[in-house]
Amino acid sequence: MRKHKYLLAILCFIGFTLSINAQNFGYINSQILIQDIPEVKEANSNIETFRTQLQKKGQEMLQALQTKAQDLERRQAQGEISPIQLEEESAKLQQEQQTILAFEQESQQKILKKSEDLLTPIRDRIQKAIDDVAAEKSFDYIFDTSTGFVLYADESTDVTALVKAKLGM
Repeated sequence: MRKHKYLLAILCFIGFTLSINAQNFGYINSQILIQDIPEVKEANSNIETFRTQLQKKGQEMLQALQTKAQDLERRQAQGEISPIQLEEESAKLQQEQQTILAFEQESQQKILKKSEDLLTPIRDRIQKAIDDVAAEKSFDYIFDTSTGFVLYADESTDVTALVKAKLGM
């Protein structure tokens, strides 16, 4: 009986070892890959231009509000405005300030949307290339070293060049 248990344990160990050795691993550094893709540079440039345009418009709106507030203060100091008018004008300025805050929030959402619209197709293309390389080279796993989760990787398993080739780079 003991012999059978010992034999069974050895067979299980051999089977486990063979299944581990049968797996094929690869890794990629997605940060290096992404920085080499011209479409990413172009998309980032477009996003930055869009962000700059929205910031400029927001700054213009803020400058106009500040000018109005300074003018209101001047008119109050010179006695050109009644307390009721001052209250009405202050309420208008507060409403304009709320409009500017809403514009800033909306701008952030628009920037995020534009980023997603421009970068999602690129990410999808990269993922397809990774999937294709994994299928063609029979990789069971491909890890991304840029995330920091790989503690050791044999350089011969780096598939970055294969993915770049698949992307036509």
